[in-house]
Amino acid sequence: MKIDSKTVDKLAELARLEFDEASRNEIVNDLNRIVSFVEKLNEIDTSSVEPLIYLTDTTNSMRNDEVKQVITQQEALKNAPKRDSDYIKVPKVIDKK
Repeated sequence: MKIDSKTVDKLAELARLEFDEASRNEIVNDLNRIVSFVEKLNEIDTSSVEPLIYLTDTTNSMRNDEVKQVITQQEALKNAPKRDSDYIKVPKVIDKK
């Protein structure tokens, strides 16, 4: 596969990118080097290699949840910048239409 300026222009259009002629030529060269590298990988015989599903053989090591510090509602409200008798007040983030 050969990458040319027309291909790069199409990719730039799809990705909503703009660049000058010097950058376009550099991108053409870079993409051609990438494609040649991938084509070189196709020359390697991988028929005896098992597909890699996980990066390591370890499984998830979970720890038990332990309560370490309990804070009461009144203690939490004490440090809140805005509050009423039972709740912490926060700015509105969803605008109903």
